[in-house]
Amino acid sequence: MKHTGYCRCPDGTDIKPFEFFNTGRGFQEFWDRVCQMKKTHELEEVVVGFESTGPYAEPLLHFLQKRDARLVQVNPMHTKKLKELQGNSPAKTDQKDPKVIADIIELGHALTVIIPEGAAAELRRLTQARERSIQRRSILLNQLQDLVFLVFPEFLEVMKDMTIKSAQYLLKNHPRPQDIAEEGIDALTQILKKVSRGRLGKERSEALYHAAGESMGIEVGQESIIFEIKEIISTIEGIDRFTAELENHMSNHLKQVPYSKSILSLKGIGDITAAGLIGEMGDFRKFTTISEVIKHAGLDLFEISSGKHKGKRRISKRGRPLLRKLLFFASINVVRKDGILHKQYQLHLQKGMPKIKALVAISRKLISVIFALVRNHSIYMDNYSKIKYQLKEAA
Repeated sequence: MKHTGYCRCPDGTDIKPFEFFNTGRGFQEFWDRVCQMKKTHELEEVVVGFESTGPYAEPLLHFLQKRDARLVQVNPMHTKKLKELQGNSPAKTDQKDPKVIADIIELGHALTVIIPEGAAAELRRLTQARERSIQRRSILLNQLQDLVFLVFPEFLEVMKDMTIKSAQYLLKNHPRPQDIAEEGIDALTQILKKVSRGRLGKERSEALYHAAGESMGIEVGQESIIFEIKEIISTIEGIDRFTAELENHMSNHLKQVPYSKSILSLKGIGDITAAGLIGEMGDFRKFTTISEVIKHAGLDLFEISSGKHKGKRRISKRGRPLLRKLLFFASINVVRKDGILHKQYQLHLQKGMPKIKALVAISRKLISVIFALVRNHSIYMDNYSKIKYQLKEAA
């Protein structure tokens, strides 16, 4: 794989875009050109900008981190929007893109690069691996449901949740209607009680038995379908074990982050959520303002208004999507009846705000609270103002 480099001085002097390979030797060739440019034109600082293109830029980024250079990143959306500044043409090529990136940096619209290190770097990789595992599991569950619908459609009416162990156990060991019918109600009751640890019993087994007797599932090619069902369930079980191992590693690395206790002091945020937030942020301590943190998450607000038209305010979604997802689900926890942001959530709803938008607003508030706790080395105290007032009265 190749990258395209380009150098420009503050006075406009530049060199023709050049290619270099995504290898150690290629990176060194790039850096040698940059250093030669700096020396020739007696420059004091080197600023290296690049597009936020996922894993492709990461090896180069870590190489440059150890050099005397200030690193900034450019949103690919900005490159796409401003590409016509170069030559008044909508063309987008590898030779043109680095020039557009240089234009964006000169305009002052580049973003700060936060490179996770130590435990935070491990948490980012673990969080992303866990997310990929969850996505794979969701895909397999959809496939499983489609196959079960072919051989035993009534099963889905009785065991509505395909994610529970009881449903998966039955499909792995008694997948066909005739298998359920052969077991009988009493045997099914014992199986369900044991697998569900007493949560399911005779009522469910009777419903399943009667559904099996009335099933209209297909019998042609049934053996092959059953074979695939069992394989999918085995794969899901493997993913569940791997996800549990990932979460165990996340909890262990979380203990190595000094400010993790500040985040965990918030009721409704557990180890996995805290680990994910730290991993996706990189390091809360490297941000200086709350607005930077909110923008990093893509929760900054914008509106499109013109003349008499007043646009609606929306979030930009130009930050890290997984960070927003983690904050959204954490928000669901903190707005429960005894949650720390329950009152704020209810106020949003009373103003006529839809539930989803209200949760997004809570996400913005939550990340601000977390940043403040980390910045101030504090532990969250519910009703802090009231407690502080009582302490003053006691004094």
